[in-house]
Amino acid sequence: MILVTGATGHVGRPLVDLLLKAGADVRALTRDPGRARLPQGVEVARTQDLPMEGIESVFFVLAAFPEGPAELIERAVRHGVRRIVALSSYTARDDDPKNFIAVRHRDLERRIEESGLEWTFLHPAGGLAVTALEWSEPIRTTGVARGPFARAHSAPLHERDIAEIGARALLTDELLGARPLFSGPESITYADRARIIGEAIGRPVRFEEITHDEARKEMSDVGIPAGAIEARLKMFAQLVDRPHEISPVEQFLGTPGRTFAQWAADHAADFR
Repeated sequence: MILVTGATGHVGRPLVDLLLKAGADVRALTRDPGRARLPQGVEVARTQDLPMEGIESVFFVLAAFPEGPAELIERAVRHGVRRIVALSSYTARDDDPKNFIAVRHRDLERRIEESGLEWTFLHPAGGLAVTALEWSEPIRTTGVARGPFARAHSAPLHERDIAEIGARALLTDELLGARPLFSGPESITYADRARIIGEAIGRPVRFEEITHDEARKEMSDVGIPAGAIEARLKMFAQLVDRPHEISPVEQFLGTPGRTFAQWAADHAADFR
């Protein structure tokens, strides 16, 4: 049986479907099982309970455990879990002690390595396309997307591509002990993202550039820690007018990664 944390999240939900399709037994963790709406055949449990009995492998999402992975790792070792596949971050490759995001993910990886369990650490690069959903309400109501760096490049990943690599790491030994680095298939700016969403919904979307202080306030208002805010602003500033390096998912999946236009078409209803 495979335990999927963050099972109703952007990556966890398609991962559950992929594992079921492959014939795996799945126990899905969610904070509110009554509202999870997961497929028939999935065993649903509360994240807070962390039931590890009978689990062979775990898909771990740090966002589902803001207090860190210590308790899950301890229970996994005690119950004989064999493998953890963690959705980490390519920033874990940055040894800057001031990079809040990098420090948090390096600590996650270190704790799992020290546990003695088998591991794979997924390193998505280029950003997740689903972060564009933060624009859904303003695009619906005003046709405007706001952000601090109109010309900053990224190579956004469709969440299903991440889920497919996670499924491969859980179901095979091909990525055992690896830190696969992968990005979306194209480098685009944040202004491009707004334009592409407009094309998907059939009406123009304008990108409005805001100041760094405005961006800090908006991110702080939604609960992003100050250290993470500064790490994000520094990263975006470095990507202005600088095309993002592409690390194709094809090397892991055998098929090209989904474009941002495909993502926008899949999520068009969120912006209408």
